[in-house]
Amino acid sequence: MSLADPAAFGAAPARSPGQPAAAAAGRAPVSAKRAASPALLALSWAAPLILLVAWEALCRSGYVAPQILPAPSKVAQTAWKLAASGSLFHDLGVSLARAATGFAIGGSIGFSLGVAVGFSRIAEAAIDRSVQMIRAVPFLAALPLTIIWFGVGEAQKIFLVSLGVAFPIYINTILGIRQVDPKLLELARVQGLSGWATIRRIILPGALPSILTGVRYALAVAWLALVVAETVGAQAGLGFLAMDAREFLRTDVIILTIVIYAFIGAGSDSIARLLEKRLLAWHPNYAGGRR
Repeated sequence: MSLADPAAFGAAPARSPGQPAAAAAGRAPVSAKRAASPALLALSWAAPLILLVAWEALCRSGYVAPQILPAPSKVAQTAWKLAASGSLFHDLGVSLARAATGFAIGGSIGFSLGVAVGFSRIAEAAIDRSVQMIRAVPFLAALPLTIIWFGVGEAQKIFLVSLGVAFPIYINTILGIRQVDPKLLELARVQGLSGWATIRRIILPGALPSILTGVRYALAVAWLALVVAETVGAQAGLGFLAMDAREFLRTDVIILTIVIYAFIGAGSDSIARLLEKRLLAWHPNYAGGRR
């Protein structure tokens, strides 16, 4: 139910004689936007395709040595061979499982701490300073300590991903809770909503745009942390595939892993955008919102 909808609080929306005309006028920009969507989608892929064609042309003309940067066609052939042998899908599945597990753990911790700090000044005094100090520690600085704590097994890799994911969600959850419009809170008080009803119907929906922004950023950080974690002691995964290729100077495999990371990042961001459109359908600033 939309917070902007007066019916959410038991009030009937005001109607005017000009409302149908205004609604008809509002449908035209929406139709134009939907018509422009395929063109915008094509435009978003234009730059990568141009770069790909230029890359292939430079490699085939001999301006770029294959040992330095193999042609896209060579990378595609390598991907086909690794996929046919099954090793590519195995390493990809291992990395996806690590990233998903770490994201679930870190996201839950970050959201829980963010809610506590967002609602309570006492929790902020007890938690926030320590969290901010830990957030300032780079991944590479924490890597030796995590190896001592967890070894080089799965726990070490999942811990690093969880650590990186928790902070963006934590910060954006606090920011979203504290930026809820005070007028909505006053409206909830006037309507006699209980504390839990105010949280459920006003505060959390109002904080959701900021929380989802944190989720999008955390998805990118999860893969960054996983790349760092898989460079040490991994026996499977995309990071292991790249490090193993480095030992044999297989630049085609290294480029392949980079391309896979790029597509995974784009796919993760697309999923986050889809969540925004579904969960923020009431918000006028999002594409899926009601105008």
